[in-house]
Amino acid sequence: MSSGINLGRRRFLTGRIVARASAIRPPWTTEETIASSCVHCEACVTACPQGILQLDADRLPAVDFSGAECTFCGACAAACPEPVFAEQNSAAFFHIAAIGEACFAARGIVCQSCGDACPENAIRFKARIGEPAQPVLSEDLCTGCGACIVTCPTSAITVSTRESRHA
Repeated sequence: MSSGINLGRRRFLTGRIVARASAIRPPWTTEETIASSCVHCEACVTACPQGILQLDADRLPAVDFSGAECTFCGACAAACPEPVFAEQNSAAFFHIAAIGEACFAARGIVCQSCGDACPENAIRFKARIGEPAQPVLSEDLCTGCGACIVTCPTSAITVSTRESRHA
């Protein structure tokens, strides 16, 4: 019986069975539309002016926010020859930013780089007496663009699905 996890020989023989983290898919797509309609042509990857799209291990397009953010320009959707992308007037991403414990402000160091970078002003700072202001994310304003991720000096910001945040 197969679990659906591609182990690879080394992980199988050493017993290191770790499920691969799910990739962040391009805007206006879902895991289902990517799996059913993507033909691995790389048109979206080449079209992205920000250079944030790349192919993952399964040769499917994934977003890498380590170098830039998504500007929602739509070049990836326009370049795709298949019905992978939804209409651009729908929600672009199903994830939002999540600020982790490695955040400088949480450790008593003044930093507001994520808030300064956020184009939607989704990250505000709550003042605290005698300590640096604490970042607070407004989930309603967060578009999941990744601007805060690329600027965070401690890589404390990740993404999480909107559903998992409310579960």
